[in-house]
Amino acid sequence: MIKRLVFISILGILLLGCKAKKRTVSSDSSKQESTLGGNKNTQMDYESTGLYPLPADTGKFQRFSIGSVEEYIDTFSEIAQYEMKAYGIPASITLAQGLLESGFGKGDLAVRTNNHFGIKCHKGWQGDYDFHDDDEKGECFRKYNHPMYSYRDHSEFLSKRARYSFLFNYSSTDYKRWAKGLRQAGYATDHRYPQKLIYLIEKHKLYKFDKGVQLNDAIANSEPKIYENSVHVVQKGDTLYSLSRRYFISVDEIKRINNMNSNNLAIGQKITVKTELSKK
Repeated sequence: MIKRLVFISILGILLLGCKAKKRTVSSDSSKQESTLGGNKNTQMDYESTGLYPLPADTGKFQRFSIGSVEEYIDTFSEIAQYEMKAYGIPASITLAQGLLESGFGKGDLAVRTNNHFGIKCHKGWQGDYDFHDDDEKGECFRKYNHPMYSYRDHSEFLSKRARYSFLFNYSSTDYKRWAKGLRQAGYATDHRYPQKLIYLIEKHKLYKFDKGVQLNDAIANSEPKIYENSVHVVQKGDTLYSLSRRYFISVDEIKRINNMNSNNLAIGQKITVKTELSKK
């Protein structure tokens, strides 16, 4: 027990000192002021959650260079397991998404922003950001001073949004259902997204990181959510895609809950959208 407590308490230091040291090639102060409602370098209050310690936010961007898939897994597998313990998201899924979305840690977006999960700014984001071409040109993506903040934000992002709530009814070791569910919920537009995640998990045996992780229900379920279905009346110019962006719900989910077989909308049509009301 003593050994475990000591290990947890110095986890951030070890990653910064041993692993991160050999991968960090440069650091620079972020000079962008956020126009999304907050100050630059604003990060969530991670330490108050009672989870493992993250590196102190020095206000400086730490640039990482990952040499291989194996090095990426070695660097972040333990972090993925701690996130699984706290939030119930399979470590294998987190790692596979990190590998895929970050281009194995070498992608332009990941290198420039330490954003390993392709999470866009979205309404309410108060941290740093950068722009990157994705579904549209010059989209806003979240920027972190250290990749570990990206891992925590990924857990928060999935656990606190209505459209992903059904995933947490799945077993935390059923990576195949999670992979398919993420696509269903609209995490990615790529129709082969589940197959790509499953391929990475099985090729690199990422499922082994799901085994033996004891979930911390007190933390994962500390803020239960209340949901309600609301109705949007279609206006001129509305599309399923624009509604999905407005209400943070996938196109597939809108079609499912409205029993729609096509993407066509009519002015005045009532569309049910699932929205998150509040947290207790």
